[in-house]
Formats: sequence, C-alpha cells, structure tokens
Amino acid sequence: MAHVLVFIDNPGEALKKSSLELLTLARSLGEASAAVTGELHDGAAATLGDYGVHALYRPSAADLEDYLVAPKAAFLAAAVRESGATTVVLDNTAESREIAARAGIKLEAGVITDVVAVDPDGTAHKPVLAGSYTTTARATTAVALLTVKANSITAEPAAEATAPQTATVEVPADAGAAARVVSRSAKAASGRPDLTEARVVVAGGRGVEGNFGPLEELADALGGAVGASRAATDAGWIGHDAQIGQTGKTVSPQLYISAGISGAIQQKAGMQTAQVIVAVNKDAESPVFEIADFGIIGDLFQVLPQATEEINKRKG
Repeated sequence: MAHVLVFIDNPGEALKKSSLELLTLARSLGEASAAVTGELHDGAAATLGDYGVHALYRPSAADLEDYLVAPKAAFLAAAVRESGATTVVLDNTAESREIAARAGIKLEAGVITDVVAVDPDGTAHKPVLAGSYTTTARATTAVALLTVKANSITAEPAAEATAPQTATVEVPADAGAAARVVSRSAKAASGRPDLTEARVVVAGGRGVEGNFGPLEELADALGGAVGASRAATDAGWIGHDAQIGQTGKTVSPQLYISAGISGAIQQKAGMQTAQVIVAVNKDAESPVFEIADFGIIGDLFQVLPQATEEINKRKG
C-alpha cells in the first residue's frame, strides 16, 4: 500500500478544514501519516486519529516557528525519508508552495501545485490558464509533492479511528537559521472564515466605490468571507490580504459572488474554479458575465441588500 504523508503547519487547538480535506485525500490514496510542526493540542491530536492517521512525525527542534520556511522544508524532507512516503500533500498557500518547492529540491522530487483532485495512481488534476482548462500531471520521480486547493475534497472521518504512533525527526541545527522572525502581531479577528477556505466568498471591485458594507453584510448572512479585486485593494478600500487574483489569493469556494468587478483575466485566475459564480454588475458587457453561472445586471447597492434581507428572512 502506498504511504501518503500530510504536512500540517502549526495546527493550533483544532485542525483547519483544509487539513481535514488533506487527511481525507491521503486516506483515499493509501496509508496516511502526518508531519506536524508547532504546538499540537489534545483536540487536534485526537482528530488525527479520527481521520485515520497511522504515524505522526514531529520535529526535534521546538522553535521552527521562530524562522522562515527553510527549516520547515528541512523537517518535511527528513520526515519523508523517515516515513518512506511516496506522496506528500500540503495546503495550497503561498508558504506551503514554497515549503514544497524547497523540500522537492532536497528530495529530488516532482512538485505539482494548484491541485484540485488526485487519482488513485497519483495523477493530479489542476486548472491552468486562469482556470480555462484542467490538465492532468503525474510526477515521474520516486516522491511527489502536491499542494491541494481548499474546498476540492469533502472531508470525512475514517470508518475506524486509529492511535497514531509518534516519532521524532531530527532537524539540522543550522537549517534555515539565517533568517529569523523577531516579532509578531496578532491580526484582528473578523469572525469570518479564512478567505482561501471559505465555502462562500463575496468579492468586490472598483464598483463598490470604497463601500464594502453591503458585501460584508451579505457575507455574514451566508457565513462567508469577503474578498476583493486588485483595484479595490490598491485603492486602500480593503486590506491586501483580501485580494483575489493572479497576484493575490486563489479561492475555490462552492459559491463565489462577484460584485462590481469587471472580470478581467487577473481576477479570473483567482476564482474561476469556484463551483458556482454569481456576478452583479451594472455593465451588461462586463467580461465577468462570460464566466458567471448566474448574472444580475444591476446596482450592487440595491441588489446585495435585497439578497441579504431575503436570506436573513428565510433563516428566521
């Protein structure tokens, strides 16, 4: 049976939904194990067993979080050698992609990013050209590292829980020690899900004219996250961490609502793999309607409040 290693970076008190998806995918491909950095609370450790993890690999150094990605990549490469894994799956975040790339060099392994599905034989499916096509790729190396987009897999616990055996993996003392994190500041919590993991995303562009209020209210009614185009973030209307597109974040929600966004290629690259796209725009010729499943030609400041009111009414 194939051995699949899931890399989970700093899980905290509870595993993220994207991590649960990775564990579910790993189990479908073979025997699942996990390489985990940072503090592992009892609740998160128990969830690993619930999702069928057989072995748990932890770094010998406790301060990997005090450095940038290099020591995490060194740990992951060491965990792959220790476990004998032939497939490694990670989140599709910018940091995870860099970790995969660095570990891939150490392991002489193939790296495939932006994956949305994996066949039992290891063939990965990924969108390309701003989501216009879906391609298949398979690493010809002994080890393959795959970064998987959130919301691509339905997370499901294992039929039978396991009791993972923990092993400590030695991390070289000088691995990536040249660049150290000297300070951190907590980001204010919005109460909304992480943009890259949200099942629903409401995104605004130049058409919001600096007022994201109607989008935030609709997102809250749907339990979703708020995103934006580059034009909106560059204008200072919302933080750059909300940017979706080629130079921002890539999202794959079940529902993507585009409000006041033209739908230029830069934006398409970040959201075209959404399962359902709803576009709201006053311009009937806007390119966004070419990729939308449903289009509403109208003023977002009239359409979105009506939608929010109706959703809240039906929610009771």
